[in-house]
Amino acid sequence: MKEVKPYTVLFFVVLVLGVLAPVVYFTPEEGWEFGGVKADFLSFERFLHPKKQENADITSIIADIDTSLNVMENDPMMKHQNGSNGDMGAPSGGSHNEDASTELQMSEEGRKNLAQFFEILSNAASRKEKISILHYGDSQIEGDRMTGYIRQKIQDQFGGNGPGLIPATNVYSTVTFKQSYSKNFERYTCFGGSSLKSKKYGVMASAARFTPEYALDSTVRLDTIKERTAWIEIAPSPSAYQRARSYNNVKMHYNSCVAPVFLKVYQNGGLIHEEELIKDGAQHTLTLSFPNTPGTLKYEFTGKISPNICGFSLEGDYGVQVSNIAMRGSSGTVWGSMNQDVLRSMYSELNTKLVIMQFGGNSVPFFKDSVGVRNFASYFKGQINRVKSLNPGAMVIVIGPSDMSKLDDGIYETYPFLPYCVEKMKEVTLAAGGAYWNLYAAMGGRNSMPAWVDKGLAGKDYIHFSNGGAKIASQMFYNALMQEYNNWKGATP
Repeated sequence: MKEVKPYTVLFFVVLVLGVLAPVVYFTPEEGWEFGGVKADFLSFERFLHPKKQENADITSIIADIDTSLNVMENDPMMKHQNGSNGDMGAPSGGSHNEDASTELQMSEEGRKNLAQFFEILSNAASRKEKISILHYGDSQIEGDRMTGYIRQKIQDQFGGNGPGLIPATNVYSTVTFKQSYSKNFERYTCFGGSSLKSKKYGVMASAARFTPEYALDSTVRLDTIKERTAWIEIAPSPSAYQRARSYNNVKMHYNSCVAPVFLKVYQNGGLIHEEELIKDGAQHTLTLSFPNTPGTLKYEFTGKISPNICGFSLEGDYGVQVSNIAMRGSSGTVWGSMNQDVLRSMYSELNTKLVIMQFGGNSVPFFKDSVGVRNFASYFKGQINRVKSLNPGAMVIVIGPSDMSKLDDGIYETYPFLPYCVEKMKEVTLAAGGAYWNLYAAMGGRNSMPAWVDKGLAGKDYIHFSNGGAKIASQMFYNALMQEYNNWKGATP
């Protein structure tokens, strides 16, 4: 092998630098463009003055947030004898005077709508009523991130037990509950992947089936379809927040049952209930009640055509149910792609009084100009109005996108159109009579995400919170909500 002399290496390096130097010198700051294709290269200006990572100072923001929680230590077909005495759901009490560093922004119409919600919220436990808060969002809330903490705070203060709605077939990692299901159950969603022809997903925007959808007509006869058995098993998680792991009412929501389906329910291995599901195709709920948290429940289905299983709800007897409804990849523009009658029916049955819509993050990376932002905001306003029309009298709170960083020349910087997106989302939310909580500003604004990553409060994708970061963000939101509650309570005779 021929030996390479040091001067040869030096000559080669000098030659390469000599070739690149004029390219760097003449490269414009915005790069080159050839036939509509942009080519970026190191410019002379960036060579002399390279970018430096800019991190917002969030020290005072996170130092003032207390995320501590109050934790407390609890032959004919067989028909389950519902065992609840109706007493699970009482609040723990204590102070709700939170020191808020942020605020909910709203118009006078929004303030009036929020006051109506607070009136219902404050009386739910004393009247032994059950109300629902549905927290929709993208992957930022996936796996009960944020929702779980907010739920514990609200239920501690205002009453309620259990995680509320959970998917029929959960695909996200979560510590809030345990679930498994047979391989022949398939998940359908309205925000990507397999979809239902009927669009009857229900309020969780997803459903599960153990057979394809069949239309019983002259081309499809029931006697030509093979009978199948499938199962779903759910159980409380010892890792969940205290309120979420305690529940004594379990509801199964289903629709589109058009052929005989027999259900057996097992509690900790023993058969406790048998039933033939109602086969009129409409929306129905099967409720089982227990003296206390039931342990492992297995729902075993046998039939030729599966109904849509729209989810389960794990609840106490009264108080506030706070449900996590995460839609990975969604921009929150899905309500028009679901069957409106099924949605309206489920919203009503759940007694939905507050809908939280946490979106925007999936759209931010794709904005090319301000027109795209305004178009998204306009469409999102339509979604808010649709949610309100499906839930007459319910309050809507929008949580905008967090800070998000894109890598540019080795530096993490806030996406260019993110601040404008926040501005326009706030504008349409207020116009629709909702309230807006600015998560981007709460984090520290521009280039705050790198600081959250440095402190272990967000992931290395520079998009999602870590568990610790989610707690801080959730507490800030709760503080802002309670500040408004205290203002309302002080003004209420």
